[in-house]
Amino acid sequence: MDPEPFEVGCAVREAINILSSSRNGVQISEVLGTIKCYLGGTENQASLKEREEFTRVHFSAFLQGLVSNLSPDWIELLTSDQQKELWDSFFLEGPADQAFLVLLDSIISTGPSFRLMKVISILEQFLQTGGMSALMWEVCHQQAQAGLPTLQETLLNKVVCLPDHLCNKLQGNNLPIFFPQNYFPLLATEIIQVLQRISDSLRGGLDCSISFVSQVLGKVCVHGRQKEILNMLVPHLMDLTKVDCIWQRMCWRLVECVPDRWMEAVVCGFVQKAPGADVLSRLLGNLVLKNKKAQFVVTQKLLLLQYSYTTAVLQNLLGYLALDSLRRSLLIKVLKELLDTWGSSSAVKHSPVEQQLYVSKAILICLSHLKEPEIESNGQELLTSMMGGMKCHLDSNLPRVRRLGMIVAESISSRITTDGPSLKFQYEDDDETRELKSLLKQTAPLQLPVTDLPNAGRNDSPSATPKAVSKPSGNPHPAAPAVSEEGSDLELDSDDDLIPYDMSEDKELKKMKAPVYIRDCIEVLTGSEDVDKWEATMKVLESLIRRNSATAREVSMELAKVLLHLEEKTYIEGFVELRQRALVAVTITDPVPVAQYLTSQFYSLNYNLCQRMDILDVLALAAQELSQPQGSGKNKPCSAQSPCIQIVPGSDSSQDWRRIVDERIKSKTRSLVKGQSPVEPACGPNKFSSLAGHFFFPLIQNFDRPLVTFDLLGDDHLVLGRLVHTLAILMYFAIHTVAAAAMGKSLLEFIWALRFHTDLYVRQGLLSAVSSILLSVPSERLLEDMTDEFLETQSWLADVAEKDPDGDCRRLAWQNLLLMENLLKKLRNVPS
Repeated sequence: MDPEPFEVGCAVREAINILSSSRNGVQISEVLGTIKCYLGGTENQASLKEREEFTRVHFSAFLQGLVSNLSPDWIELLTSDQQKELWDSFFLEGPADQAFLVLLDSIISTGPSFRLMKVISILEQFLQTGGMSALMWEVCHQQAQAGLPTLQETLLNKVVCLPDHLCNKLQGNNLPIFFPQNYFPLLATEIIQVLQRISDSLRGGLDCSISFVSQVLGKVCVHGRQKEILNMLVPHLMDLTKVDCIWQRMCWRLVECVPDRWMEAVVCGFVQKAPGADVLSRLLGNLVLKNKKAQFVVTQKLLLLQYSYTTAVLQNLLGYLALDSLRRSLLIKVLKELLDTWGSSSAVKHSPVEQQLYVSKAILICLSHLKEPEIESNGQELLTSMMGGMKCHLDSNLPRVRRLGMIVAESISSRITTDGPSLKFQYEDDDETRELKSLLKQTAPLQLPVTDLPNAGRNDSPSATPKAVSKPSGNPHPAAPAVSEEGSDLELDSDDDLIPYDMSEDKELKKMKAPVYIRDCIEVLTGSEDVDKWEATMKVLESLIRRNSATAREVSMELAKVLLHLEEKTYIEGFVELRQRALVAVTITDPVPVAQYLTSQFYSLNYNLCQRMDILDVLALAAQELSQPQGSGKNKPCSAQSPCIQIVPGSDSSQDWRRIVDERIKSKTRSLVKGQSPVEPACGPNKFSSLAGHFFFPLIQNFDRPLVTFDLLGDDHLVLGRLVHTLAILMYFAIHTVAAAAMGKSLLEFIWALRFHTDLYVRQGLLSAVSSILLSVPSERLLEDMTDEFLETQSWLADVAEKDPDGDCRRLAWQNLLLMENLLKKLRNVPS
């Protein structure tokens, strides 16, 4: 046996025995000084072989002995200077990995005591004096020399989970340095120091492993602490990799060595924290070409499986793929996959609008990075994808989805069409539209400074506009001096200086006198070729119908037929609204026969979809006006006094609903006021009460019978959606009517038959219809006569609230579930 290792072991065992039995401070300090010589750094330090033996075999056991003897009486045997030089130094100057494990294990296994507080204090000093960087540096050396993998795995878990261990142990008495928001930025700083030492080692020609640092980074990110560690790490790496190729290679290696199970969290963190695509390229290198997991995350998961990231993140991600010639093949591949998803009819029907917007943004950013040769080689494939995707989007019932399809199709067409006109659509120009168009117009954003990248696409056009306008402002009449110098006699007779008359309030003189009888109006609309007379008739028809109700009832059927089939002969401002208001007036004047006629024509042949939707709009508006009380007994036009019902998909009817909610709140609120009492609202019978069945039941009975040119359960889902919304409106205005219960039961059966419809607009209408039933049908009748339907609907709503891909559908389902719960609570509180 080698005598030197044997002597070291004997000295350590003897020292532990003395420390555990002696109460002599001088003897304890001498023993500690003797053992410290095995650490090195003293005048009488031991030989190199003895020091290696001590740190490799005996150091952990000696530290455990120090901690086990720790008590107030024992530590007081040493002066404060001796405590720092002889006791604390073993933990702060010895091998960092072993010291860290002993300290943390002691904290976990020790109950509340002086020993626990002392060990926590030493651990705090360990972190503050760079102990973590020393620990990671030692492990990197061990990995280069094929160290123990079990010890490295233990260290990895302890380093990453340190805040959790301390929080569980100390709870409310935890120290700030162990808080996650403080610990992980500190750990990031220590990682930078380790990387600096690795850089110095590589420059000196020495080999060193970086994989343990990568494992620490990956495990921290997968634990959800990307923000804390990368907020500190990315800016340092960004500065260090600007001009130093060794730091660039180290940074690439740092990310490449992250295990695959943690790669997603690291890549997502870097993509979000990098301030620009060029920075991301500098930090990640060609990671997507070397690591299959990273490639899947960048090209699939972040683009097709998630949609919560901002536009800046998309620009970083796709700009990173576009920056390197080796990665551009992935950019083309990503664009094709995005177009496949964008052009999938199933994706358009079942994915949320927010995800479709996200995919559209990604497509436009990809198009902005394409070069001319790439467009030429892939032009035909892009055109094919554009045509299929455009059809799917234009077939949607949601205006926002249709607008996304138009914008993307326009953008693709503008890029692949080098000669000749490209596609142009008409749509609303809002903030979302302008943002989408700006993504395609970005020119070379990757060459701008990092701080300017987010605003690259938005600052170009506004900055150019003021300069162009400001040029003529200093010289508003540049040609005037030249003309005066010529002295031309022709200019003396010019009338350019005359002040024109103000004709802003002039009105066009109408030569044609408007008809004063309803029968004359019918003759004009059916046979007259006089355009002026026809226009004048359309503008006065509604008022004539409302003033002459008796005459209107005599010709109501003929007039309704004429208006339903009426087409615009010449341009009249507001023609659609004028025709609709006249039809509503006829329906109000003679509701039963006109409603029966309109509902029968809805399912008849030889009508286009627009006419069928006009019938639904007229029935809904007439039901609204009939349900409103008439304050003074005069029939006032609903369209002029209150806002019309908007049942066009995507329209904003929040004002009407807010008004209704406000009225209900006021009716249930007790107000204490002084002075003049508030005016009582108009009261009167609900005229719609006896008419609801004539409006409702004919519409609901034939929806499942396809016609030659009309199939509600087939391709005509837009009309089906409008029908569902109209039935919901009629149900809502039938509140407190005799027919409400029967209407509610029929509507529940109708909803149950269509509950799994794939169209988003139809599903929203079904959920709105459930709300109308819950608000209009008396709760007693609802639970007594429709118990099975009520429970089935409740189960379906719970499923929709949890699984429906559309956020609005989930919100409506939750609202209906709350309404049902309130109804049940109300019935429980009613005394029997």
